[in-house]
Amino acid sequence: MGILAGKRIVITGVLTDASLAFSVARIALEEGAEVILTGAGRGLSLTRRTARKLGDNIEVLELDVTVPEQVIAARDAVAQRWDRVDGVLHAIGFAPASCLGDNFFDAPWEDVATAMHISTYSLKVLADAFVPLMTSGGSIVGLDFDNQQAWPAYNWMGVAKSALQSLSRYLARELGPSAIRCNLVAAGPIKTMAAKSIPGFALFEDTWDGRAPLGWDVEDAVPVARACVALLSDWFPATTGEIVHVDGGYHAVGA
Repeated sequence: MGILAGKRIVITGVLTDASLAFSVARIALEEGAEVILTGAGRGLSLTRRTARKLGDNIEVLELDVTVPEQVIAARDAVAQRWDRVDGVLHAIGFAPASCLGDNFFDAPWEDVATAMHISTYSLKVLADAFVPLMTSGGSIVGLDFDNQQAWPAYNWMGVAKSALQSLSRYLARELGPSAIRCNLVAAGPIKTMAAKSIPGFALFEDTWDGRAPLGWDVEDAVPVARACVALLSDWFPATTGEIVHVDGGYHAVGA
């Protein structure tokens, strides 16, 4: 039996089979979970098409975290299919072009607010949606990028990720009495559609493998996905508010 046998997991963020969330969904299924995917906007049809690569009966629900009606509808749809939810993967992030690149000061508040709403506040939105269904406890896991330091070109997305880390700790505090854990996985750079939108991402690709003590393969999402699946399982029953680094050890060594 797999470590997620009998678990029911909601997974956001699957766009293509190169998505980190796709690898999480694939391994979760291999480990015995049932999964429901969510998609939003123009990416919804892409999510539905990619879902077929995971199996014939993988359901995809529409869930735009900025539309309250869709959040309620997604919760209701999941409640009609399952008697409970055991885990949720947060793999949602977006920043307008002005928030990334060479000039940190270019971004107006409206664009920063969009980045914070979709990349940070959305973790709380998913908790709003699915915690009421986590009647036997459970696990919320978010994908993160470590922000102990400022990165070239990452700019306001880096700020949003730092806020995500703080939000995760507060959710851990609030949800712990309900036996619900909230953790983040700080991943090294992986070639995904999201990564392609980050100016200067090639710099990460070129330097990460050489500095990470364990090395790093930007084409291999499996180590990150396995960590997410482990945190979604019962194997970390007393771990919450944590940031687990899966980056080959890059964060731990100096330049």
